[in-house]
Amino acid sequence: MQVHIPLKKVVDDSYDITIDTLQKLHFDSKVAVVTNQTVSKLHLDYLLSKISAKELHIVELKDGEEYKNQESIDTILNSLFEHRFNRKSLLIAFGGGVVGDMTGYAASIYQRGIDFIQIPTTLLSQVDASVGGKTGFNNRYGKNLVGAFHQPRAVYIDPYFLTTLPKREFGAGVAEIVKMAVTFNKDFFEILEEADLTNQEVLREVIRHAVQTKADVVSQDEKEQGIRAALNYGHTFGHVIENETAYKKFLHGEAVAIGMVMANEMAVKMNLMSQKEADRVKALLEKYDLPTTYTIDDVKKFYEAFFLDKKSSDASITFILPLGIGDVVITDNVDIGTIMCILNKFGKQ
Repeated sequence: MQVHIPLKKVVDDSYDITIDTLQKLHFDSKVAVVTNQTVSKLHLDYLLSKISAKELHIVELKDGEEYKNQESIDTILNSLFEHRFNRKSLLIAFGGGVVGDMTGYAASIYQRGIDFIQIPTTLLSQVDASVGGKTGFNNRYGKNLVGAFHQPRAVYIDPYFLTTLPKREFGAGVAEIVKMAVTFNKDFFEILEEADLTNQEVLREVIRHAVQTKADVVSQDEKEQGIRAALNYGHTFGHVIENETAYKKFLHGEAVAIGMVMANEMAVKMNLMSQKEADRVKALLEKYDLPTTYTIDDVKKFYEAFFLDKKSSDASITFILPLGIGDVVITDNVDIGTIMCILNKFGKQ
């Protein structure tokens, strides 16, 4: 006799994203602020003046994508164990996307899951990485191949932190904003072409628009089963570039910028995008001094690395390709001849 017992889940993990000067925050629990050496020197005193907790600890990591690894995760977890954190304790991710991803992952696995909040300090993390609950770290096989979906309890975006952001880091954040505009909003793209992001009010509005886009997509597809995968435009190529260069030559947003140019070349070849539109995207990226070229040393090795992408399957590679500016297609039906043609275009001549 067959027994059928439904297990129905009613889980609301909604949260607020606040864009404003950071207000006073009080936590009636143990709190660990996870940050890195650079952010700690610049902004930790400012953060500590804004928060109070039952017990407060600082976990300081090394700065850089190359430290987004298991060793850094262990540093966070060991601190939590040593200070006897429990399931009511809280982590605060205070830094860029690397810190946010690792803090979120540590929160997702510590005692099977505790709360964390995001206080992002880079443009890239403010407009993209801090929103949506993607967490994880890199290993020798690729980027973010170990991770979990674990939504933060809240996100606090304070534009003040951007005042100390280096030019390259700012450009890396712009790349993620351009990504959202190309995939979802032609009007937004046209605004970016004319926008002066040195104007603080203009920048704040651009941040708001980008975060709203990301929030709308995540609310429809939290675990990337459909539309959210479109936000990986530029990342299929970009992740391979990052891995090939050991995460040392390019910032994440810089690699994504190159990846978008590569994806656009593929879209043009497949008649999904005009050359004029591809040139407009490239020009906007170059306006913020983002790299748009890359030389592939070994085309066959680059191709094989695609199969380690989380979106790909055993037999096919998933590409996110623009349909002009403002729309996108997610496809695993690109023939190998087209793929190799694009890779050879960027290969050694």
